[in-house]
Amino acid sequence: MSMAEQSLGQIAQDVPGATAVFHKYGLDFCCGGKKSLVKAASDKGLDIEALISDLSLLVQSASSNDGSVTGDMDDQHLIEYILTRFHDVHREQLPELIRLANRVELVHRDHPMCPAGLVAQLEKMSDALESHMQREEQILFPMIARGLHPMARQPVQVMRHEHDDHGDELAKLEQITHGIKLPENACNTWRALYLGLQTLKEDLMQHIHLENNVLFSRVDGQMGGAR
Repeated sequence: MSMAEQSLGQIAQDVPGATAVFHKYGLDFCCGGKKSLVKAASDKGLDIEALISDLSLLVQSASSNDGSVTGDMDDQHLIEYILTRFHDVHREQLPELIRLANRVELVHRDHPMCPAGLVAQLEKMSDALESHMQREEQILFPMIARGLHPMARQPVQVMRHEHDDHGDELAKLEQITHGIKLPENACNTWRALYLGLQTLKEDLMQHIHLENNVLFSRVDGQMGGAR
């Protein structure tokens, strides 16, 4: 199968550094992981040849990323990696982002680029993500670690649907922040906020990718989100 016909999720799993290319082109490789590269490029009006060229350079290189490291891990070690690299990190990221957003919304409320509603959006995302992660930690992950894959298939489907919801909330966050684009002469707090939001976005997409396209696909054989 040519690279153009492969799914985004499969490429993200197999090609070290592919997720950075997908971020560059604005391609959703986590919840939209089932789409073929050519279909995803067509939907966004991208130059498929340029995209394949960027990915081909990665194939030829010896660089490595989360996907290549974790693809060879067994279930238990992959779960431990997800817990420390993503669950713990999100719990640190979101309270600080909410604090910074509160400050920016208060001080710059009259600025035309002020991200009005960002605090409420981040609080909503934090609550949903915390509930989601707790159910993974308390129910689904122990089930997978014990090798109970048939029993885990239904909970996996629920988590896939919730991942799609997380993707929708990320899209809303981008709308509120005008694509996480800073205005000219933004203050340091605003800069720190948007840097943190970009990191959260990239971390959450990588988090969902590793679960949907690596860990969960071992359980149900599927790629991408539940849509």
